[in-house]
Amino acid sequence: MATHRRNTNRKERITTMSEQGWTFAELWETAAAQLPDAPFAKQGSKTVTWAEAERRAEGTARYLLDQGAQKQDKVAQYLYNSIEYLETFFACYKASLVPVNTNYRYAADELVYLWDNADAVAVIFHGTFVDTIEEIKDRVPKVKTWLWVDDGSGPCPDWAVPYEDTVDTPGEPVADRVERSGDDLYMLYTGGTTGMPKGVMWRQDDLIVVLGAGLGLSVPDEYDPDFAAAGLTQPGPVGMPACPLMHGTGSLTSFGTLNSGGCIVVLESRHFDAAELLDTIDRDKVNAIAIVGDAFAKPILTALDAEPDRWGLDSVLAFVSSGVMWSEETKQGMLGHQPKMMLMDAFSSSEALGMGTSVSGGGTTAKTARFEASENTIVVDDEGNRVLPGSSSIGRLAVGGRQPIGYYKDPEKSDRTFIMVDGNRYSCPGDYATIDADGTVNVLGRGSVCINSGGEKIFPEEVEEALKTHPAIIDAVVVGVPHERFGETVVGVVQAAPGTDLVEQEIIDHVRGRLAAYKAPRQIVEVNTIGRAANGKVDYKRLREHAVDRQ
Repeated sequence: MATHRRNTNRKERITTMSEQGWTFAELWETAAAQLPDAPFAKQGSKTVTWAEAERRAEGTARYLLDQGAQKQDKVAQYLYNSIEYLETFFACYKASLVPVNTNYRYAADELVYLWDNADAVAVIFHGTFVDTIEEIKDRVPKVKTWLWVDDGSGPCPDWAVPYEDTVDTPGEPVADRVERSGDDLYMLYTGGTTGMPKGVMWRQDDLIVVLGAGLGLSVPDEYDPDFAAAGLTQPGPVGMPACPLMHGTGSLTSFGTLNSGGCIVVLESRHFDAAELLDTIDRDKVNAIAIVGDAFAKPILTALDAEPDRWGLDSVLAFVSSGVMWSEETKQGMLGHQPKMMLMDAFSSSEALGMGTSVSGGGTTAKTARFEASENTIVVDDEGNRVLPGSSSIGRLAVGGRQPIGYYKDPEKSDRTFIMVDGNRYSCPGDYATIDADGTVNVLGRGSVCINSGGEKIFPEEVEEALKTHPAIIDAVVVGVPHERFGETVVGVVQAAPGTDLVEQEIIDHVRGRLAAYKAPRQIVEVNTIGRAANGKVDYKRLREHAVDRQ
């Protein structure tokens, strides 16, 4: 009876939904209804079907509402990559709640800041984090509900409820208790390279249309149940987020797969292991893998080079990257192992999706940091005027069309990032670039870490890529340090390949052979590790302080 009632109500809601826009819950419920036995997610030997995921998400959604959660309340996900992470996305969206990504590397004060800033009323967490939460739970009084996900690390504390106890919560259909709409939020907290994390707010309706466009689909501007159902008549692709779901690249690529009725394969290890990834690709016949630039691609290539006959990768249609530079040399190496696959480098940020793409495959390899601009992408100068394609003038990339509402509780940053150009609203996160006459974008770097040396603007990413072409260097970051005459001077902070000795002048000359002399580092500082986060990003402030100390 309950199933029949839910299906009947779902049909009755179609008219309302068509007026109010696209939602993830409606799409995923359609997939579960039409593809009940198809896999929703896999992790190791465990598989959850679409029907099982829908049932479990419905139970957890009921539980959260029973605990007093109200429409668009925030629910923090303090989780490693897991099937439960994906299920709780589904549960929150069913109940018109907003999941909030939580960086599991955060220390206590950072967690307090994040959950307080987000106004979180519930936290879903892996057992591994019990001790950390016990330190701070009294400092986040807005959090009323704690759901413990068993990961074998210890018992559930008495102040929390086991997540598994919520998945069968009885009651009326969640859709009868809340009014979902395309205005419901997807929110992603992002720290970028500087500053405290900010919550980027997307309307689900806007985000679903943008994600569809990124997959080459022309999603109707208004919710169309027939269009949704027609695209979910058979199981979709098998996708794998090699990067954390707590970051935009991992979650958004996964959403694109789920919107197509596909399956998400989650790696078992909590630290990236290229061999495990390649084994899993072959075992589970993965079609698309989401990575974050060379931070993931280089270890993958190293593994392939070491054992070229171990993996076939025959199922792979594409590797997709966003967020960090993916070098031409690494792409060439990967295509050498599987020429039939496509390597797609998407130039996007949390607040500016779809600025540009580059595609390698079929005998061609895209140049590093060069992208084909999307139809909504422009370059604007510091006065807010469009840069003429082919002019060689440097400006900031901006993307129009559907975009975020702004940053949660930060109208000033919203006003700085979302600008008006020729009467249209654009998202302009701060990436500097030039644009060729044919629309090719040449990305220079983020203005917030730009180095000003004697009046010359030097973008670290460009110099970093030149450094990383040296065979003795496996990773590099470029920072500006104070200089009495020039204001700042360029310093390369590098991580050497095992068993190699670095010769400073040789490395400096190597860069000078590829870039203008003023861009080359004046000093090289060697470190044991650059310390990249799981999303490929680095702490420029920390490395700059280290470089200053070495002066």
